[in-house]
Amino acid sequence: MRVIITGGTGLIGSALAEDLAKDGHEVIVLSRSPGSHDLPPGVRAEKWDGKTAVSWGHLADGADAIINLAGENLAGKGLFPTRWTDKRKERIVRSRLDAGQAVVEAVEAASQKPRVVIQSSGTDHYKDVGDEFITEASAPGRHSFLANLTIDWEASTEPVIAAGVRQIVIRSGAVFSPKSGAFRTLVFPFKFFVGGPLGNGRQWLSWIHLEDEVRAIRFLLAHETAVGAFNLCAPQPITNGALAKLIGKVMGRPSFIPVPAFALRLAFGEVADVVLDSRRVLPQRLQELGFSFRYPDPETAVRDLLDKPANGPSQS
Repeated sequence: MRVIITGGTGLIGSALAEDLAKDGHEVIVLSRSPGSHDLPPGVRAEKWDGKTAVSWGHLADGADAIINLAGENLAGKGLFPTRWTDKRKERIVRSRLDAGQAVVEAVEAASQKPRVVIQSSGTDHYKDVGDEFITEASAPGRHSFLANLTIDWEASTEPVIAAGVRQIVIRSGAVFSPKSGAFRTLVFPFKFFVGGPLGNGRQWLSWIHLEDEVRAIRFLLAHETAVGAFNLCAPQPITNGALAKLIGKVMGRPSFIPVPAFALRLAFGEVADVVLDSRRVLPQRLQELGFSFRYPDPETAVRDLLDKPANGPSQS
């Protein structure tokens, strides 16, 4: 199977590329600087400009799948988020919509169309409805930067459907990995004994272990009847306060020092809404298709990510 991945050197893309290559699939990741990445065996990089299919579009001819994960990191490159200035917002939007248009361009030009295009999105697509459960049938937000971004992002590759190609949209929750991303940022204060809830701690967080994210994408890739939107998040969302207590318990550190919402907004501006909004999202369609999570509950995931045994936290 030949799989093309945009955003293939990011958190999700690199893990997915390595996993596919281990099983003998031909994996091509698109990169603006293909020679600068240390890629796993079986993965090769091809140059692209992030906007068009000029340099790589021929690879889509006869490919089995294109997985579009490209997009500028919402939080920035550092451990802590970078404010969303108007300029940054424009870069975030263009990086996603331009990539989607490039995928469509490649698909439409291909004589032998890819069988499937998997389009990335996020659970920020939905409204903040407090404690209510959210499924794929729930209404989109439409009144926030991120909600509107996901709506346009999902639509960017929708034209492939008219070309006879199956389109899947993956609305991922916070992807937890020990190396980077949201989990590393959440854990950081606990290392210095100052961990605790963000805001009032009652807001729901929809999350997924990186390993399950990769497994779910591969499951949908192989499932010929899978079309449309799927929530990629564990079946047990957790409140921010409960997650803080859990991290403290597993690490053997205190978890009672809160960071007030006003302080987060003062420090990070609009980006703070990412952790202060509440979305209790369920992976309804994914489970209906028969997907089984390896890390369905928060404690199992946190212990794995922190490499702590289940018989209690070890002291460090």
